[in-house]
Amino acid sequence: MRLGELRGAGRTPALPLTLDLEGEPLELVQWLRVLPGQRYVAKALWRGRTVLAKLFVGTKAERNLVGEMDGAQWLLQQGLLTPDPLEHGFVPGEGGWLLFAYIEDAQSLGEAWLSVERDPPLSEGQEEILGESLRVIAALHAKGLWQSDLHLDNLLKTDSQLWLIDAGGIRAARVGEPLDRTRALQNLGVFFAQLPPTLDPHLDELLVHYLLVNGNHALSVERLLEEVASARRWRLKDFVSKLGRDCTLFSVQRNVRELRAVCRDQVHLLDALLNRPDTSIKEGRSLKQGGSATVVLVEHAGRSLVVKRYNLKSFAHWLRRCWRPTRAWHSWVQGHRLNFVGIATPRPLAVLERRRLWLRDRSYLITEYLDAPDIVAAFAPYVDGGLPDEMLRAICLLFAGLIRERISHGDMKGTNLIWRSGQVWLIDLDAVQHHADTRSFNPAFAKDRSRFLRNWPEASALNRLLDKQLPRL
Repeated sequence: MRLGELRGAGRTPALPLTLDLEGEPLELVQWLRVLPGQRYVAKALWRGRTVLAKLFVGTKAERNLVGEMDGAQWLLQQGLLTPDPLEHGFVPGEGGWLLFAYIEDAQSLGEAWLSVERDPPLSEGQEEILGESLRVIAALHAKGLWQSDLHLDNLLKTDSQLWLIDAGGIRAARVGEPLDRTRALQNLGVFFAQLPPTLDPHLDELLVHYLLVNGNHALSVERLLEEVASARRWRLKDFVSKLGRDCTLFSVQRNVRELRAVCRDQVHLLDALLNRPDTSIKEGRSLKQGGSATVVLVEHAGRSLVVKRYNLKSFAHWLRRCWRPTRAWHSWVQGHRLNFVGIATPRPLAVLERRRLWLRDRSYLITEYLDAPDIVAAFAPYVDGGLPDEMLRAICLLFAGLIRERISHGDMKGTNLIWRSGQVWLIDLDAVQHHADTRSFNPAFAKDRSRFLRNWPEASALNRLLDKQLPRL
């Protein structure tokens, strides 16, 4: 295949695939990242060795290639650890390529973070990963460079070495001279905005790792928190906009008969279920039977999933609902929003809306299943006192998160809160709301807090403890 043909090859061109690069073969064996019609990153074989291949096509191919090469050269010139560029080229009308040495047996810090992200804030494991990251970021800033797409997956670890990758995101002010304070704070804001907000109170401790490497500026924690908040607002807005369009994260199909949105990594796993959802519901184990919704536990492809069907009780009910977003779509959006801002809820995997000439009909939501007790069952041994600190801390963190994000749940009965892995998880998100201001949020939060406390007798020691310790407005 010629390089230019990749532009029309879609999101997942079949592998193995051999490209002709000016008479030399490049065999692609594994896709690592694909931006259809623009950029393809793959593990490949070239001249008998394993390489990382970055392939650029489309109208921006030459500009993207030059940006990647410049970033790699800046890193190497300043003595920062990054894979060596081996070969590059560009063919007008076709595209460009840049081959790097492939780093074997490497793990991204993003992958390492997954093993500690549910730990209490700033656990030993979390500080180790973040400290390593901040020391590399500080070294970058000390040389007048910054990574515009700064996140943990752009740092690879092998033994005791940490590699900077994705040189296309490297930007330069005055190469070799320390980055100015404003730019450094903005870049750190982008980094911390991707971490759980529960780490915000620990920013001063984490900054020590940065300042030990780059002490050129006194960095204000208050100013950094402003940058973090600004970056989080932008990231959330950008993420929510992707929930309804076909992109790297989600596969979205719309036509006159249905809307189907699926997490990209679940498409092939859920196709059969989405093609026959009612059959799966009939064969599943009932969790809830109601007039407006049917909830079942389904065993599919070797795992347990929750399928929720939102029923239409009559023609009048359909007429009221057909022109506005379905409750399944609302729960899909709110579930992803909650997880994005650090409030635990089972991951929404897919949403399906049946349609009649574009008008919405019956809808379905598929989520992960949590095999764990609800909070009433989990807290039952402590109604008369003795609630463990871990449990109290987890529930306080949940309510603090709701206040921080101005989110109300709408139905805080005990069966809608699950205790698992040291966390309280929210389920049944039909009534979840994100409030634009405190005027609407304050009464909604007060109602949530009151309903939550009513899960236990008012005179019980547990009720009194929770009422005393739970955050208030």
